Amino acid sequence: MTGSDAKVVVVTGASRGIGRGIARGFGAAGYRVVLAARDAAALEEAAAEARAAGAPDTLCLPGDLREADRPAAVVEAAVARFGRLDAIISNAGATKRGDFLTLTDDDMLDGFALKYHAAVRLCRAAWPHLRASGGSIVGISGIGAHTPTAEFTIGAPVNAAVIAFMKALADRGRAEGVRVNTICPGAIATERLHRRIATLAARDGLSLEAAEEAMRRDMGVSRFGSPDDIAAMAVFLCSDQGAYVHGATIDVDGGIRPGV
Repeated sequence: MTGSDAKVVVVTGASRGIGRGIARGFGAAGYRVVLAARDAAALEEAAAEARAAGAPDTLCLPGDLREADRPAAVVEAAVARFGRLDAIISNAGATKRGDFLTLTDDDMLDGFALKYHAAVRLCRAAWPHLRASGGSIVGISGIGAHTPTAEFTIGAPVNAAVIAFMKALADRGRAEGVRVNTICPGAIATERLHRRIATLAARDGLSLEAAEEAMRRDMGVSRFGSPDDIAAMAVFLCSDQGAYVHGATIDVDGGIRPGV
C-alpha cells in the first residue's frame, strides 16, 4: 500500500536513539508514521528522516506520556488523522542508573511511569483499532530484564514488567487477532550509551576511544548495535513475514546475554 492506503504505526520515544531509528525504519517500509515524544523540535527532525526514508506522511505529537490521558490522546490523534492504526511500537522511557541506596522513591516511580504505565495505557487505547486492522504491538524492553546488575535496580524491574505485560497481552491477542511481541535491545549506540562511555572515560582516566573499546571488550561483542538493528526487527515483527511470531521476547544484542 502507498499514500493514503499505507499502514499506520505509532512510535513512542521517537525523537532520538532507538525510537528515531524505528520511525525511520517504518518509513522505509512505507508506513505512515506517528511520532510521539516530549521534544517537539527533535520530533520534527525525526519525522523528516522518516519521510526521507520513504514514509508517505508523518504526524508529530509532542507531549509527556507520563500524563495519564496522553497515551490515549496519541492514539485518538493518529486515528483521526489517518483513519486507521496498524502497529504500536512502545519504546518511550529511560530509567535512572545508580547506587540503590541513593536512588529515591521518585526515581523508581518515574521509571515505571513512562516505560511501563504509559505502555499499558497506550496498548489499552490502541487495542480496538488494532483488533480491527489485525495489527501488531511491539514493546521495547532491554536485556537488563534478564541479567539485572547492581546499578540497574530500576531498569531491570521496569523492563521485566514490560516483558510480563506483553506476554499477558499476547495471550489475549491470540483470540482477538492482535500480534504482541517484545524486543530486548543490548548495547545500542545511542546518546545514552555514549554518556556511559564518557562516564567510564572520566572515572578511569581514559580517552573516549579507549573507554569505548574497553566497554565493548568487556561485553564481548564485535561492535555496538545501531538503532537500525532494532528497527529491522520491529518492522519484521509487524510484517507479513513475521505473521507467525507471537508472544515472543527477542534479544537483539549481538550475543551479549549468556545463557539460554
